[in-house]
Amino acid sequence: MTGGDDITARKTAARKAAFARRRLARAEVDQTQAVTALLDVLAPYEARVLAGYMPIQTEIDPRPAMSAWAAAGRVCVPVIEGPGLPLSFRAWHPGARMVEGPFRALVPAEGEDLVPDVLIVPLVAFDRKGFRLGYGGGFYDRTLEGLRARAPVTAIGFAFGAQEDAALPREATDQPLDAIVTEAGLVWPGSAG
Repeated sequence: MTGGDDITARKTAARKAAFARRRLARAEVDQTQAVTALLDVLAPYEARVLAGYMPIQTEIDPRPAMSAWAAAGRVCVPVIEGPGLPLSFRAWHPGARMVEGPFRALVPAEGEDLVPDVLIVPLVAFDRKGFRLGYGGGFYDRTLEGLRARAPVTAIGFAFGAQEDAALPREATDQPLDAIVTEAGLVWPGSAG
């Protein structure tokens, strides 16, 4: 096996285990505390454009936080433009007409394209160093790399505590998160806790 094949196999195994943990957490965890913690972490960015996401499968649901933000600020959600491309972001508000996009994620049927300053990032697994494992398409890694090359952005992972994986496989192209919010607490990469 080559190095590339090895990391692919390790990521596939980590994804499978994390999906199982996330499925159990989704059934057992009250998400209210996580949403409250997410709003607390977002509070310093109140005048900024926020990117959330429409949850798929068993992802933790950021929509209550997005709806609260939309009452006074601008919110957008990711749109997959195609394989190997970064995400674009379309304006969203509660009640927006949604259509199914790639991976069965809902996207606004129409709306202005926005550039987010702060992103709530979905994930399959995460570690305490701020790295995440996604679905394998590299969309958020490409997107964060491009956004960060233009201006400072803040990327906040949102997950169940059960999705933590201390042995998360990483590649040089993986973009770190600035924080991860879970119902079990906050992870601040680079801090002692």
